[in-house]
Amino acid sequence: MRNALLVTCVLLAGCDTVRSASDRVFGGSDKPAQAEPTVVEDAVEPQPASAASVGWTGAKTTIAGLGDPNKGGRWLETPLVDTEVTARVVVPKTGAQAYITLVPVPGPEGGGSRLSVDAMRALLIPFDELVELEVYSN
Repeated sequence: MRNALLVTCVLLAGCDTVRSASDRVFGGSDKPAQAEPTVVEDAVEPQPASAASVGWTGAKTTIAGLGDPNKGGRWLETPLVDTEVTARVVVPKTGAQAYITLVPVPGPEGGGSRLSVDAMRALLIPFDELVELEVYSN
């Protein structure tokens, strides 16, 4: 019995699904570990993020539907941003809100957006509906 359990664990450890899930949890990657060169630099204080680097203050509105269901994580693909940033997203109709990673996509700022399955669950949105969202960058 103990041998059967051991064999099962070894087979599951080789499974791509288990390996990708453990990589996400433990921060592993598909690349082999490489020693990074040590570079000594002068100490530079980080600049505080300004409102201009984030994009805007207040809320912007977008209409969103379901994005790629095979792509994991809590994200919103939107033309509202130029760089990946985390923002608060609110559904004005229900008041549901969640912090979601905004992923830039090409298109006009008024264009539509796409939500991940996890983001739709967090915002309590049915998968088959388009929904109006308010996006707060600060």
